[in-house]
Amino acid sequence: MKSLILGSSGQVGAAIFEYLAEKGDNPIPFDLVRSPDEDLRVINDRMRDAIRQADFVHFLAFDVGGSTYLAKYQNTFDFIHNNMKLMANTFELLKEYDKPFIFASSQMSNMTFSTYGLLKAMGERYAQVLGGLIVKFWNVYGIEHDPEKTHVITDFVQMAKDNKRIVMRTNGQEYRQLLYSVDCAQALDTLAHRYAEVPRGKELHITNFKWDTILDVANIIAKLQPGTEVVPNQEKTDTVQAGVRNEPDPFILNYWKPKTELPDGIAKIFAKM
Repeated sequence: MKSLILGSSGQVGAAIFEYLAEKGDNPIPFDLVRSPDEDLRVINDRMRDAIRQADFVHFLAFDVGGSTYLAKYQNTFDFIHNNMKLMANTFELLKEYDKPFIFASSQMSNMTFSTYGLLKAMGERYAQVLGGLIVKFWNVYGIEHDPEKTHVITDFVQMAKDNKRIVMRTNGQEYRQLLYSVDCAQALDTLAHRYAEVPRGKELHITNFKWDTILDVANIIAKLQPGTEVVPNQEKTDTVQAGVRNEPDPFILNYWKPKTELPDGIAKIFAKM
């Protein structure tokens, strides 16, 4: 199966591209980071050819980053406009060429106070109309290369390595479910191969189904770099999810199960960085 990875340079996109390549599936990369011709905000021959030639499309591309990035940009015109354009163009061509696809949404898509959540909810509606599969990511972590868009684990690892001091944005009491990117890639590949049999009325939550606080994450990383100090910001709480906690639907466990425990996944990221 010739899989096109839209957003192949991103955290999840890079993970599934590498995973499929190691399997010998010859995935097709596509990302604005690679070339201006691979900008989903503009329909051009490169975009048309990539989608037309693919047997399956993983729609992972989005203008998004970690909590710092979202807090800064999600309520700006460019953030909204970039994501609306890339979704409209991509879904238009998926419809035109009648391609099977997975759309990467978020567990935040029901959080209407979040612009990011609202945009993902719009993407879900597009995907539903076209009959694609919708997956909801829960804080996937892996290697990241854009310092402006990094997420919490990458940030904390870098702080520990550079300064032996993890300075937190909040008090760290917010709970998250965090999934290693390789496990996420395996989930996406499994769903792609079982595309026809997965019921469209079920929610597919890609997560590790375990709750940890951000302070727990900081302490795990501090142990990997002896002498590292963890400094919570007791004056601030989470504003991105505003304390809202969803519970993931476990239906996806009928097809796939996460394998990597959080300390093990963090240790792998620490070693690679």
